[in-house]
Amino acid sequence: MEDMLFYDRLQFAFTITFHYIFPQLTMGLSLMIVYFKWKYLRTQIEKYNNAATFFMKIFAINFTMGVVTGIPMEFQFGTNWAKFSELTGGIIGQTLAMEGLFSFFLESSFLALFIFGEKLMGQKLHFLTGFLVFLGSWASGWFILATNAWMQNPVGHEILENGKFVLDNFSELFTNPWLLPAFLHNQMASVVTSAFVMASIGAFYILRDKHSEYGRLFLKTGVVFGLISSLLVAFPTGDWNAKNVAKYQPGTFAAMEGIFETEEAGAEIVLIGQPNMIEKKLDNKIAVPNILSFLTYQEWDRQIPGMDQFETEELPDNIPALYYSYHIMVGLGTIFIGVMGLALFFLWRNKLYNIKPLLWTIMFLVPFPYIANITGWYTAELGRQPYLVYGLLRTSDGVSPTVSSGNTLFTLLGFVGLYMLLGLLFLTLVGKTINQGPTPQKH
Repeated sequence: MEDMLFYDRLQFAFTITFHYIFPQLTMGLSLMIVYFKWKYLRTQIEKYNNAATFFMKIFAINFTMGVVTGIPMEFQFGTNWAKFSELTGGIIGQTLAMEGLFSFFLESSFLALFIFGEKLMGQKLHFLTGFLVFLGSWASGWFILATNAWMQNPVGHEILENGKFVLDNFSELFTNPWLLPAFLHNQMASVVTSAFVMASIGAFYILRDKHSEYGRLFLKTGVVFGLISSLLVAFPTGDWNAKNVAKYQPGTFAAMEGIFETEEAGAEIVLIGQPNMIEKKLDNKIAVPNILSFLTYQEWDRQIPGMDQFETEELPDNIPALYYSYHIMVGLGTIFIGVMGLALFFLWRNKLYNIKPLLWTIMFLVPFPYIANITGWYTAELGRQPYLVYGLLRTSDGVSPTVSSGNTLFTLLGFVGLYMLLGLLFLTLVGKTINQGPTPQKH
């Protein structure tokens, strides 16, 4: 049973990690494409329209890969996690169905119109199709996060005698206090990824002295969007999310902050440290006293419960992974603010385009927003363990009893091989698109 649970979790973790490489770019990029199209309508400067068309090509490649890699996760609900689907399908089935019927349909339909219908529709209708693609991609995030928010903080339901969850208040699904901060935090993080991708393409063009006009436009736009979104990821959305965890999942909060023992006169914030699960402490710790209490409750001496206040079986089952995921996310977010802030300063001084070390830094930082986004999701998912529905349905009770660990491992190996090929195809297509560069559009 433990092997089966391990491989079920490992397979889903792998497939969803690879899948989320793509939606995080499409959600953020859709907003920036709408910005370029809006700028073109206002100024009639052709380069903005060409920029929108160029990034919509990258968007389309990402969108296609996202669809292909998302399908296996849907099947896993019925194979590896059939018991979870049986017990909670009356609730999560509604939000997932709305995501497919409404947002995916909206996004995919108008994506085709945006790519192929510019000459037929005219510029205002073309802008509208781009805006509807943006609306569909963000609505998709809303419905998915509504599902996840219910799993993190279950509301508006009752449990029948047979153990099934049924919805008794539909509106509470979308007024869940967990949902809005999680959605805003996730969407701003996706804009960070898109901004770094855009800025890195701009830096690449400038360093190669190729498509330089577009390179300056992409770099400038990416830096401005990148700094704004990086700041918003930290505050207020990140702060809001952390306070929700402290309120609704206090054991998780203690684990991700590395609080092994309750501190009587205010909790310190840990900058560096390694969890020592044998001695129940942080090794090589560097911390600032009382700051965590102030950031969480605006009280310097407010007590925050440590892990010693909770039963072991109620704490996350992989505390080191949760702790490191959280601190990698926070650390990278801090670096993004610093780099984009420095870049904006030199952009304001009209020197950014000539500072090659900073251009190289921006270009090679492009994988790290992906890592930050994924570790952010790891923080949320590892923090909810050992539950699928927090406090109500344990992960061990949601697996399919008839799917063996051998079958799951075999299909996992198949996914690894297939996704390697898809990854190579994705990099090839995006690389060719970037190398070709924006091409002028004729109207």
